Amino acid sequence: MAPATPERVGNLPHALTSFVGRRREVAEVRRLLGNARLVTVAGIGGVGKTRLALRVGEGAQRSYPHGVWLVELGELREPHLLAETVAATLGLRERLAHPPMVLLTDFLADRRALLVLDNCEHLVDTVAEFATSLLRACPEVRILATSREPLGVIGEATFRLPPLTVPDSDSQASTSAQPRSEAITLFTERARAYLPEFRLTEDNQLAVTQICRQLEGLPLPIELAAARLRALSPEQVLERLTNRFRLLTVGRRGVPARHQTLRWCVDWSYELCTPQEQQLWRRLAVFAGNVELDAVAGVCAADMEQEQVFEVVTSLVDKSILTMEEGQVVRYRMLETLREYGLEKLAEADESATFLRRHRDFHERLAVRAGAEWIGSGQLEWIARLDRARADLRAALEFSTTEPGEAGAALRMVAAIYPYWVSRALFSEGRYWVDRALAADDGPPSAARVAAMCAGGVLAAMRGDLPAAKELTDAARDLAEATGDDTASALAASATGYLATFSGDFPRAVGCFETCLGMLGTGGELLPRVGALVGLAMVCGLGGDTLRAVACHEEVVALTESHGESMYRSYSLSMLALAVWEQGDAGRATRLIEESMRLTRLVDDPLGSAMCLEILGWLAAEANDAERAAVLMGASVSVGEAAGSPTIVVRDLFGHHDRLVRQSTRMLGKQAFEAAFGRGRELDVEEAIAYALRVTSRAEPKASGPDSRLTRREREVATLVAQGLSNKAIAQQLVISQRTAEGHVEKVRAKLGFTTRAQIAAWVVARNAEQAV
Repeated sequence: MAPATPERVGNLPHALTSFVGRRREVAEVRRLLGNARLVTVAGIGGVGKTRLALRVGEGAQRSYPHGVWLVELGELREPHLLAETVAATLGLRERLAHPPMVLLTDFLADRRALLVLDNCEHLVDTVAEFATSLLRACPEVRILATSREPLGVIGEATFRLPPLTVPDSDSQASTSAQPRSEAITLFTERARAYLPEFRLTEDNQLAVTQICRQLEGLPLPIELAAARLRALSPEQVLERLTNRFRLLTVGRRGVPARHQTLRWCVDWSYELCTPQEQQLWRRLAVFAGNVELDAVAGVCAADMEQEQVFEVVTSLVDKSILTMEEGQVVRYRMLETLREYGLEKLAEADESATFLRRHRDFHERLAVRAGAEWIGSGQLEWIARLDRARADLRAALEFSTTEPGEAGAALRMVAAIYPYWVSRALFSEGRYWVDRALAADDGPPSAARVAAMCAGGVLAAMRGDLPAAKELTDAARDLAEATGDDTASALAASATGYLATFSGDFPRAVGCFETCLGMLGTGGELLPRVGALVGLAMVCGLGGDTLRAVACHEEVVALTESHGESMYRSYSLSMLALAVWEQGDAGRATRLIEESMRLTRLVDDPLGSAMCLEILGWLAAEANDAERAAVLMGASVSVGEAAGSPTIVVRDLFGHHDRLVRQSTRMLGKQAFEAAFGRGRELDVEEAIAYALRVTSRAEPKASGPDSRLTRREREVATLVAQGLSNKAIAQQLVISQRTAEGHVEKVRAKLGFTTRAQIAAWVVARNAEQAV
């Protein structure tokens, strides 16, 4: 039976600004993708490679039923983590003893998908090797890459992206000819985002044309120039650009013209910034990914007040140095070209070491606090925050493992991040950083080193590398004994228990977990205590000591529930449900497994959800509800496959699956069973859980149509636009600045694909009419 096509078919972001021109280029890249399985869009920074690739991807979605996926590599600095990054983007969870590349090739082997690998230039060799391996193993997959240079792979088709078109002469720059010039169209549209009343007129058309020609049609410099219209007229922008060009072209004849143009335009933008804006620009460059305001303040604002930080960040957004992205929280992003420039300026100011260390210190505190509060009501928020900060956590670990004398921070970080890696099934990535932290550490024996070794030992065991796991856990026990730290010794005992469990030595595992719990006592740290209890429950269940497994799981549930924890509780609830069902209490088992399923969705654990669906299927089969059992077991397969795991461990370990499939097949008949099983495989995760919980209407309906793209505030703004309010009136109504109101209106227009306020108003009226039916 072919795998069900998942509902979530890609992750392409909604464009916040309009896409201008490029019809010929889009058509050509689409043609190349039809003939070659690897196409690279090459060109200098700022020429628009990413926007073109996203446009091509948007138009190609119908051709790829298993998704068009954007994998952003600009923030990845560790070549070894490329496969992990791609797998995580696809929503795959690493399976025990399966490296990420195997996970990817297994998942994509019979799927038709397009991967958009963006900003490959600093990882060219690694991306080339990855693409070759993936395309050989997955015949229906295609790759669209963007890079400043081709990947150099056999069979690669390269498209060198030219700048936007500009008029050949001033006579072609009339307002009637303007649509034929992509550069002028881009300048005009971006200018309206900053100055809504801006129009191309007979008075300003010559200046705008000469600006676009001066900037050689490069989109990034054009956008930077358009952002200056808040303070300058087009003629003033042109005058300053011309003066700047004359100054900077002297002595640079060996530099390619377009590289030179990009450089001097960024230089010019930097010099037009205030000293505080320049300072924040270069300091923000230490961030590898999107940054939240508290991180900006914590890292960059050594000599600024909190209110000043927000004002300067807002100003950099206004000048197109930063872009603002709204989601769970507001985050800010800097284009890679501008980030590279900022790092240069940071070095020139002799601030690199200081602010890279401040960046590391902030993320070390973040990680350590997350680890300390993991067993608590804030766990879900911590998981989401570490998801968002993942690129910068990597950057902080990179600094700590390469800068002399900083390895102690790396040890503390890997020990603190370990439960996050487990929650996201990032076993390979966790092991990578643990190994690097341990290799970099040349300090005296410490409890932090023991904790890192224990984390590495468990991660190695989960990956099936039992010799490495033994080496690490043995060393951790010896070092813990040398330090005389009871908590370190308890951690070493627990890690040894997990190694014994994965090695099949159940009696030794029980002894190790008992030793750990005895050393911790009832007042010990929560995380190691919960971890040891879960391990003891697991090994007792596998070893046939059901009563003790139940007791341990009940202790885990009571402990985690009292602290508001979700991750470990969801696992223990499902295993407890299985155990009490085996003891004959189907009613309690159903209640427990349904509670577990709710938690797996909160934690975003699709493999946990698949396990719950399977167990619920068994319960239904035992209750002689064969059709429901078939649907649930089919849904378990679908949800597991969507996460990259065609088999769920619980199916094989407890011996119930085959027996209950045979029983249900006898009741329904083979054809009816297979039909019900197939219906289950067609369900996506949300539909499967709604079916399992017998929910007829969801509290959170699926996103559908343009309305779902807007935030609550944006829908509110759209309604006010429909009422005929100006941006100033909207600002007064919502008690926000006029600039903020303008930004909301522009985002509404961009997300809905509109160009006028009248279109927004018409859409609101139509939406209200639909909802009234």
